[in-house]
Amino acid sequence: MEMTEWNKMLGGEYYDAFDPYILKARKLAKDHIAELQRSYDDEKTRIDATKKLLGTAHDDTYIERNVYFDYGINTHVGKRFYANANVVILDCARVDIGDNVMFGPAVQIYTASHPLDPETRNSGAEFAKPVRIGNSVWIGGGAIILPGVTLGDNVIVGAGSVVTKDVPDNAIVGGNPAKIIKYVK
Repeated sequence: MEMTEWNKMLGGEYYDAFDPYILKARKLAKDHIAELQRSYDDEKTRIDATKKLLGTAHDDTYIERNVYFDYGINTHVGKRFYANANVVILDCARVDIGDNVMFGPAVQIYTASHPLDPETRNSGAEFAKPVRIGNSVWIGGGAIILPGVTLGDNVIVGAGSVVTKDVPDNAIVGGNPAKIIKYVK
């Protein structure tokens, strides 16, 4: 298999974010987002636009207005996913979201990152790490989930939190950086 910039991106290696194929994929996502934004007056059209945008979506997937995805196709959501307004998902790597997950407004999921070394960073090289979100998770408004993070099942992320590391099942986290406050069970 030829190692394209797209494959490097999905594989967690350094990639060129300005590769023509990658630029075309980002443009296609913007077209799908625009189609979704125009579709809210008709349920079937909204569902079809959502399924066209995301890698995996269901008839009960609901994304409010003003959403942003780098690619959309790298994001896979389970049943009964709800995203409030102004959600941003930088899905340069795969984003897997379980069933019964709710995002508050302005939640941000980042898979994209940059090298620490200034010379490498200035070359334009980027890399990405996947994000995984379990079932029955609630992420409060304005929370940020950083690259490579996994949230277990039944996790609650407090509004405005910055999650920098994995969170175990049933934990409630908050703060910057987010820390475990208590458990729900």
